[in-house]
Amino acid sequence: MNIRKGDTVLVIGGKEKGRRGKVEKVLPEENRVTIEGFNLVVRHMRPTGQARQAGRIQKEAPLHMSNVMLVCNKCSRPTRVRSNRLEDGRKVRECQKCRETID
Repeated sequence: MNIRKGDTVLVIGGKEKGRRGKVEKVLPEENRVTIEGFNLVVRHMRPTGQARQAGRIQKEAPLHMSNVMLVCNKCSRPTRVRSNRLEDGRKVRECQKCRETID
């Protein structure tokens, strides 16, 4: 997976195009990511138990992974990710533009 929980991403397609946000959840089986405060949808919920709020609730819906691009921590530009092996054998993600290790 090129994108992980906690990464900063740029949305490159859809109604949220051009905005940056932090990844909240990754769904690898479906190739989707959930980003904090993005792609909000309204769900009509019934109260279930005592802790659940009833009514119209806004929540984030997942975006397809092809619509987001990882933002490098060092150069602050959206970039593709390449994988690299360190001398100790660990596999790390690397920014393709500035060659900085992301992990």
